[in-house]
Amino acid sequence: MITRLCVVFIAILVMPLTPARAERIWDSDLKRFLTQPEMTVAEEFMSEEEGVRVMLSKSQRVRKEVIKLTHEKKAHIEERIGWKFPEESFEVYIGESDTQVDGYAVVQNTIGKHKPMTYMVGVDNEGSVSNVELLVFRESRGSDVRKKRFNAQYEGKTVLDPIRIKSDITNITGATMSVRSMSAGVKRVLVLIDEFYLKPGGIGSDTMAKKDKGFFSSIFGN
Repeated sequence: MITRLCVVFIAILVMPLTPARAERIWDSDLKRFLTQPEMTVAEEFMSEEEGVRVMLSKSQRVRKEVIKLTHEKKAHIEERIGWKFPEESFEVYIGESDTQVDGYAVVQNTIGKHKPMTYMVGVDNEGSVSNVELLVFRESRGSDVRKKRFNAQYEGKTVLDPIRIKSDITNITGATMSVRSMSAGVKRVLVLIDEFYLKPGGIGSDTMAKKDKGFFSSIFGN
């Protein structure tokens, strides 16, 4: 009896499991489910190492730091950018020449329409976006955000800019979710660099705001 039970038990263990039903994703624009090739697409335009070389090309050396967010710091950053995110740490590449910091580069992964897109945001030592490059795109449509005629509009943006569609960012027809995703990531990088590097050095958003206030006061005589 015991032997027979053991045989039955072993048979159950080696029985092939029924494959789970494949994930199906509905595309509201196409008005149909995405095909398997569309769901597994992944275009790699640039590696992370190549991105760093592009972002910090003038630096004599590049080092990498990991910044970790406390619960309070994370909540503060989320309040500043206007949306919540799951990450609690970020890797920051820092370009240096002699004793001076030239700039920063941070990889971002934010959801496009269905899947995350990976891109790198460069920020100069005064807190302005210096460059944005798409590294990996995993959607069937929307990769036009990698084109320089689009992402060049992020260059020069600071934490004081909205960085939003219909405000200071021009949308791409058919790629709205990708544009929103990239814009959100750019804003997050600017706030992260501001909070962890610029403000502690006395050259962050507080200083920028004072400069702007002084500029407008000189115009209007206030």
